[in-house]
Amino acid sequence: MKNIGEYDYVIIGAGSAGCVVANRLSADPEIRVLLIEAGPQDRNLWLKVPIGYAKTISNPSLSWNYQTAPEPELNDRSIIWPRGKVLGGSSSVNGLIYTRGQAEDYDHWRQLGNSGWDYDSVLPYFRRSEKQIRGADEWHGDEGPLAVSDLEPNALSDSFIEAAQQEGLPFNPDFNGAAQEGTGYFQVTTRKGVRCSAAQAFLKPIRHRKNLQVLTRYLVTQLTFDGRRVTGVRFRDRTGKDLSVSAKYEVILSAGAINSPQILELSGIGSGNRLRQVGADVVHDLRGVGCNLQDHFQVRSIFRCRKPITLNDDMMNPLRQIMIGMDYILRGSGPLTFRAGSAGCFTKVHPTSKTPDTQIHFITFSTDRPGEGLHNFSAFTSSTCQLRPESRGGVHITSPDPAASPRIQANYLSSARDQEMAVRGLQLSRRIVSQPAMAEFYQSEERPGSTLNSDEELLEFARETGGTIFHPVGTCKMGPVRDISAVVDAKLKVHGIDSLRVIDASIMPTLISANTNAPAIMIGESLIERHFALDSNLDNIL
Repeated sequence: MKNIGEYDYVIIGAGSAGCVVANRLSADPEIRVLLIEAGPQDRNLWLKVPIGYAKTISNPSLSWNYQTAPEPELNDRSIIWPRGKVLGGSSSVNGLIYTRGQAEDYDHWRQLGNSGWDYDSVLPYFRRSEKQIRGADEWHGDEGPLAVSDLEPNALSDSFIEAAQQEGLPFNPDFNGAAQEGTGYFQVTTRKGVRCSAAQAFLKPIRHRKNLQVLTRYLVTQLTFDGRRVTGVRFRDRTGKDLSVSAKYEVILSAGAINSPQILELSGIGSGNRLRQVGADVVHDLRGVGCNLQDHFQVRSIFRCRKPITLNDDMMNPLRQIMIGMDYILRGSGPLTFRAGSAGCFTKVHPTSKTPDTQIHFITFSTDRPGEGLHNFSAFTSSTCQLRPESRGGVHITSPDPAASPRIQANYLSSARDQEMAVRGLQLSRRIVSQPAMAEFYQSEERPGSTLNSDEELLEFARETGGTIFHPVGTCKMGPVRDISAVVDAKLKVHGIDSLRVIDASIMPTLISANTNAPAIMIGESLIERHFALDSNLDNIL
């Protein structure tokens, strides 16, 4: 096996966190950094156009397109799980929404024994990464690489926001400000109508650095060891040729909530019993690897619209399609800048909740599933998800073959509270859309349909139609060594292994109450600035 040389740091995965880590480490010209990505360069045109996520999220050349095992509480349906396989990772194919979560989410991480991960400690790293179009303030930064912009208002979304206020929600101009609760427009990661992925924000401006090398279309197969110390990485090119590289200081695993635990298990780090059952060698028995999987479960209600103003209508009109294209080319505006949700809300639907427990994405088009064609009738969508699910699943290898997909079991709706919350979310969507402010547009309920009214009927609808909202986390849980389910410590070092860290959304001990791209970027920013230079005796990294 050919060894391509030695780098100071080898980063596996060019997703939201991996791009940040590569940028910040390579800022010191004396530090040699290698970034390995399984997917291609981010050159596909649809990766730039915001609405293009509908064409890229399930594109097998840009997405892993995993499937869960049959889900017992979803009538044994297997759920498609797209994950970005391209420079930028899922930040290149997601719905672009920029939300951070609630302060209580991060304070809870600290309460679990993770010092330095409370909200006051992580807020500076959200601000550090952000180039906020509204300018800097107590909550936002405007000097970072990641463009965060406002959405263009539209009549349908304006009506939803007004209707949510009629339902009793306060108007909130900034979900990432002093408080999350309320209704309003989301902010998004775009710059002048173009997607700003982690690759565009953190990698593109620094690709000229001579001390940074980026390899694309290389599949990592295994870590290499000297005893309990990680010494490098083995990987495979498109022809099937196996290669290796050495890491002088550390290997950084930033492959995401599916691939990070997969690579650990392929390398012999995981539950010894589980690894032996699938014929894998055991290097270090660490039972928490691949466990603690959490995801937001979304249920989508679809409503027919009285007026032909939805994206469905635009896409059914060839002349309108031409006008839309010209609008985007000339002004960077119009329907091609649509995202996965324009307006939305964060609110409490359970009587015992003290902070928002449910999120709604209001979408000015409709489709059976994300990535599929739009309906041939005028309609809009209200997608609800419980913010703090109790259900837990897992991700584990089924063989030592690195090309084999891992087994994903989300265990959606496996708790009674999660089932209740799915029903309450559907009921909230109905109440908002039925308010006077929506009367101009709301014609009828397509799904679930007006004939389904009991809690039991709505729960069955959720079982039959609900699925991922693409926010898996938790499979390399951060926690103190006394926590037998923890995989990494508060410095994101793998317990019991030297020279190996995990830096991505998989380290979240609990799922945050928001979309996960911004928090994953924060994790990369926070870890590098607070711990890396000290731990590596490289004080001039930043």
